[in-house]
This record gives sequence, C-alpha cells and structure tokens, in this order.
Amino acid sequence: MKNILFIGASGFVGSAILKEALERGHSVTALIRDPAKLTIRHPNLNAVSGNASSADEITCTAKGMDVVISAYNPGWKNPNIYQEILATYPAIIAGTKRAGVGRLLVVGGAGSLNVTPGRSLIESGQIPASLLPGVKGQAEVYSRLLIPEKKLDWVFFSPSAELFSGKRTGNFRLGKDDLIVDGQGQSRISVQDYAAAMIDEMEHPAHHRERFTAGY
Repeated sequence: MKNILFIGASGFVGSAILKEALERGHSVTALIRDPAKLTIRHPNLNAVSGNASSADEITCTAKGMDVVISAYNPGWKNPNIYQEILATYPAIIAGTKRAGVGRLLVVGGAGSLNVTPGRSLIESGQIPASLLPGVKGQAEVYSRLLIPEKKLDWVFFSPSAELFSGKRTGNFRLGKDDLIVDGQGQSRISVQDYAAAMIDEMEHPAHHRERFTAGY
C-alpha cells in the first residue's frame, strides 16, 4: 500500500485515478479547495481543505507520503487557465521537494507529443483554439518546469489525443514522446485505462524524469 497525496482529485481525470488507487488498496489524502466536491467516499480517503498554489500547504500535507500525484487543472473554461497552471506547478514541485517526497506523477496533456518527427500536436493545428491556452500551459509545465528538475523523480504522463469516459479494458500500449494512434489513425484512450496506467506506474516505476504516454 502506498500513501498518496493527490492534487486535483475531483476533476474528470483526477476522479478516475482516485477511484483506481482506492480500489487497489492505497491510502489517499486529497488536497482540495472544497472537499464537498469529492463525490467518492472510502475509508482509505482523507479529504483535506487546501490550496495547490501554496508550497507551504503542500509541504505540510505531503510529509510522510510515498508519492504525490497531481491532476491539477483550474478548469478548461477558466480564462486564466494558462497563467494559473504555470503559477501553481512551481508550488507543487517545491512543496513536494520540501516535504521530502521523492516521487511526483503529473497528469500531462497530449499537446506536446509528436505527430511527426519534430512536430507536436500543438503545432499541427488540430487542437481547437478554445483549448489551446490550457494545452500550452500543460506543455510548458513539462518543458520549462519538469525537464530542468533534477532532484525529484518526476513523470509527465500524457494521454492520447482523445480521452473519454469508457471501460477499463487493461489493454493499451505505452509510448514515450510520439502520439499513439490505432489502425484507423485515431489516438484514443478511456480515462479508466489512463488511470490504470497511472497507478501501474506508481506501483511499479518504469519511467524516471521523463514523459510517457498511453493509447490503444
């Protein structure tokens, strides 16, 4: 059993990862601004009111944890999503280090993955303009904040281009820096399988200070 500090547990991706972690018997402390937003109830779940943008709060809450998982996202409709992502992740990183937690797993985006050699999904023009600020923010967490980070054993886990609510099949492929596509040229994975892959990585670390991805 792992002791997890979870940031962003109430969101679409976060709630799926939270459910997967609890079903596997792990103990989760969810740092959340409004604990009432958590719809999951479980004896191994402790919801703590807190602010992810405060390194001090993260430090206090993360002490004694085995790993920090962050699915932080201020909301796709938030007009300041880009700025808030890049203002909050330095606090998450700093708080994790100060607490002495060596492992940080970050829910990343697909935008920075390559669709052709040297050309990212962001650069392909396929991402709707309304989503670009958040997608660019996530990509810059990877390029500007995580890649230079040499103390934490971090992972940036990018999903496929299409992340949907479906079934947990356990049947998916893993990759590194290139978008995974199926035989029909689609890049897809259910949020349930994405969550399974994330907890697989937490239980059996296979990636260290790098990005990886999953898809069908």
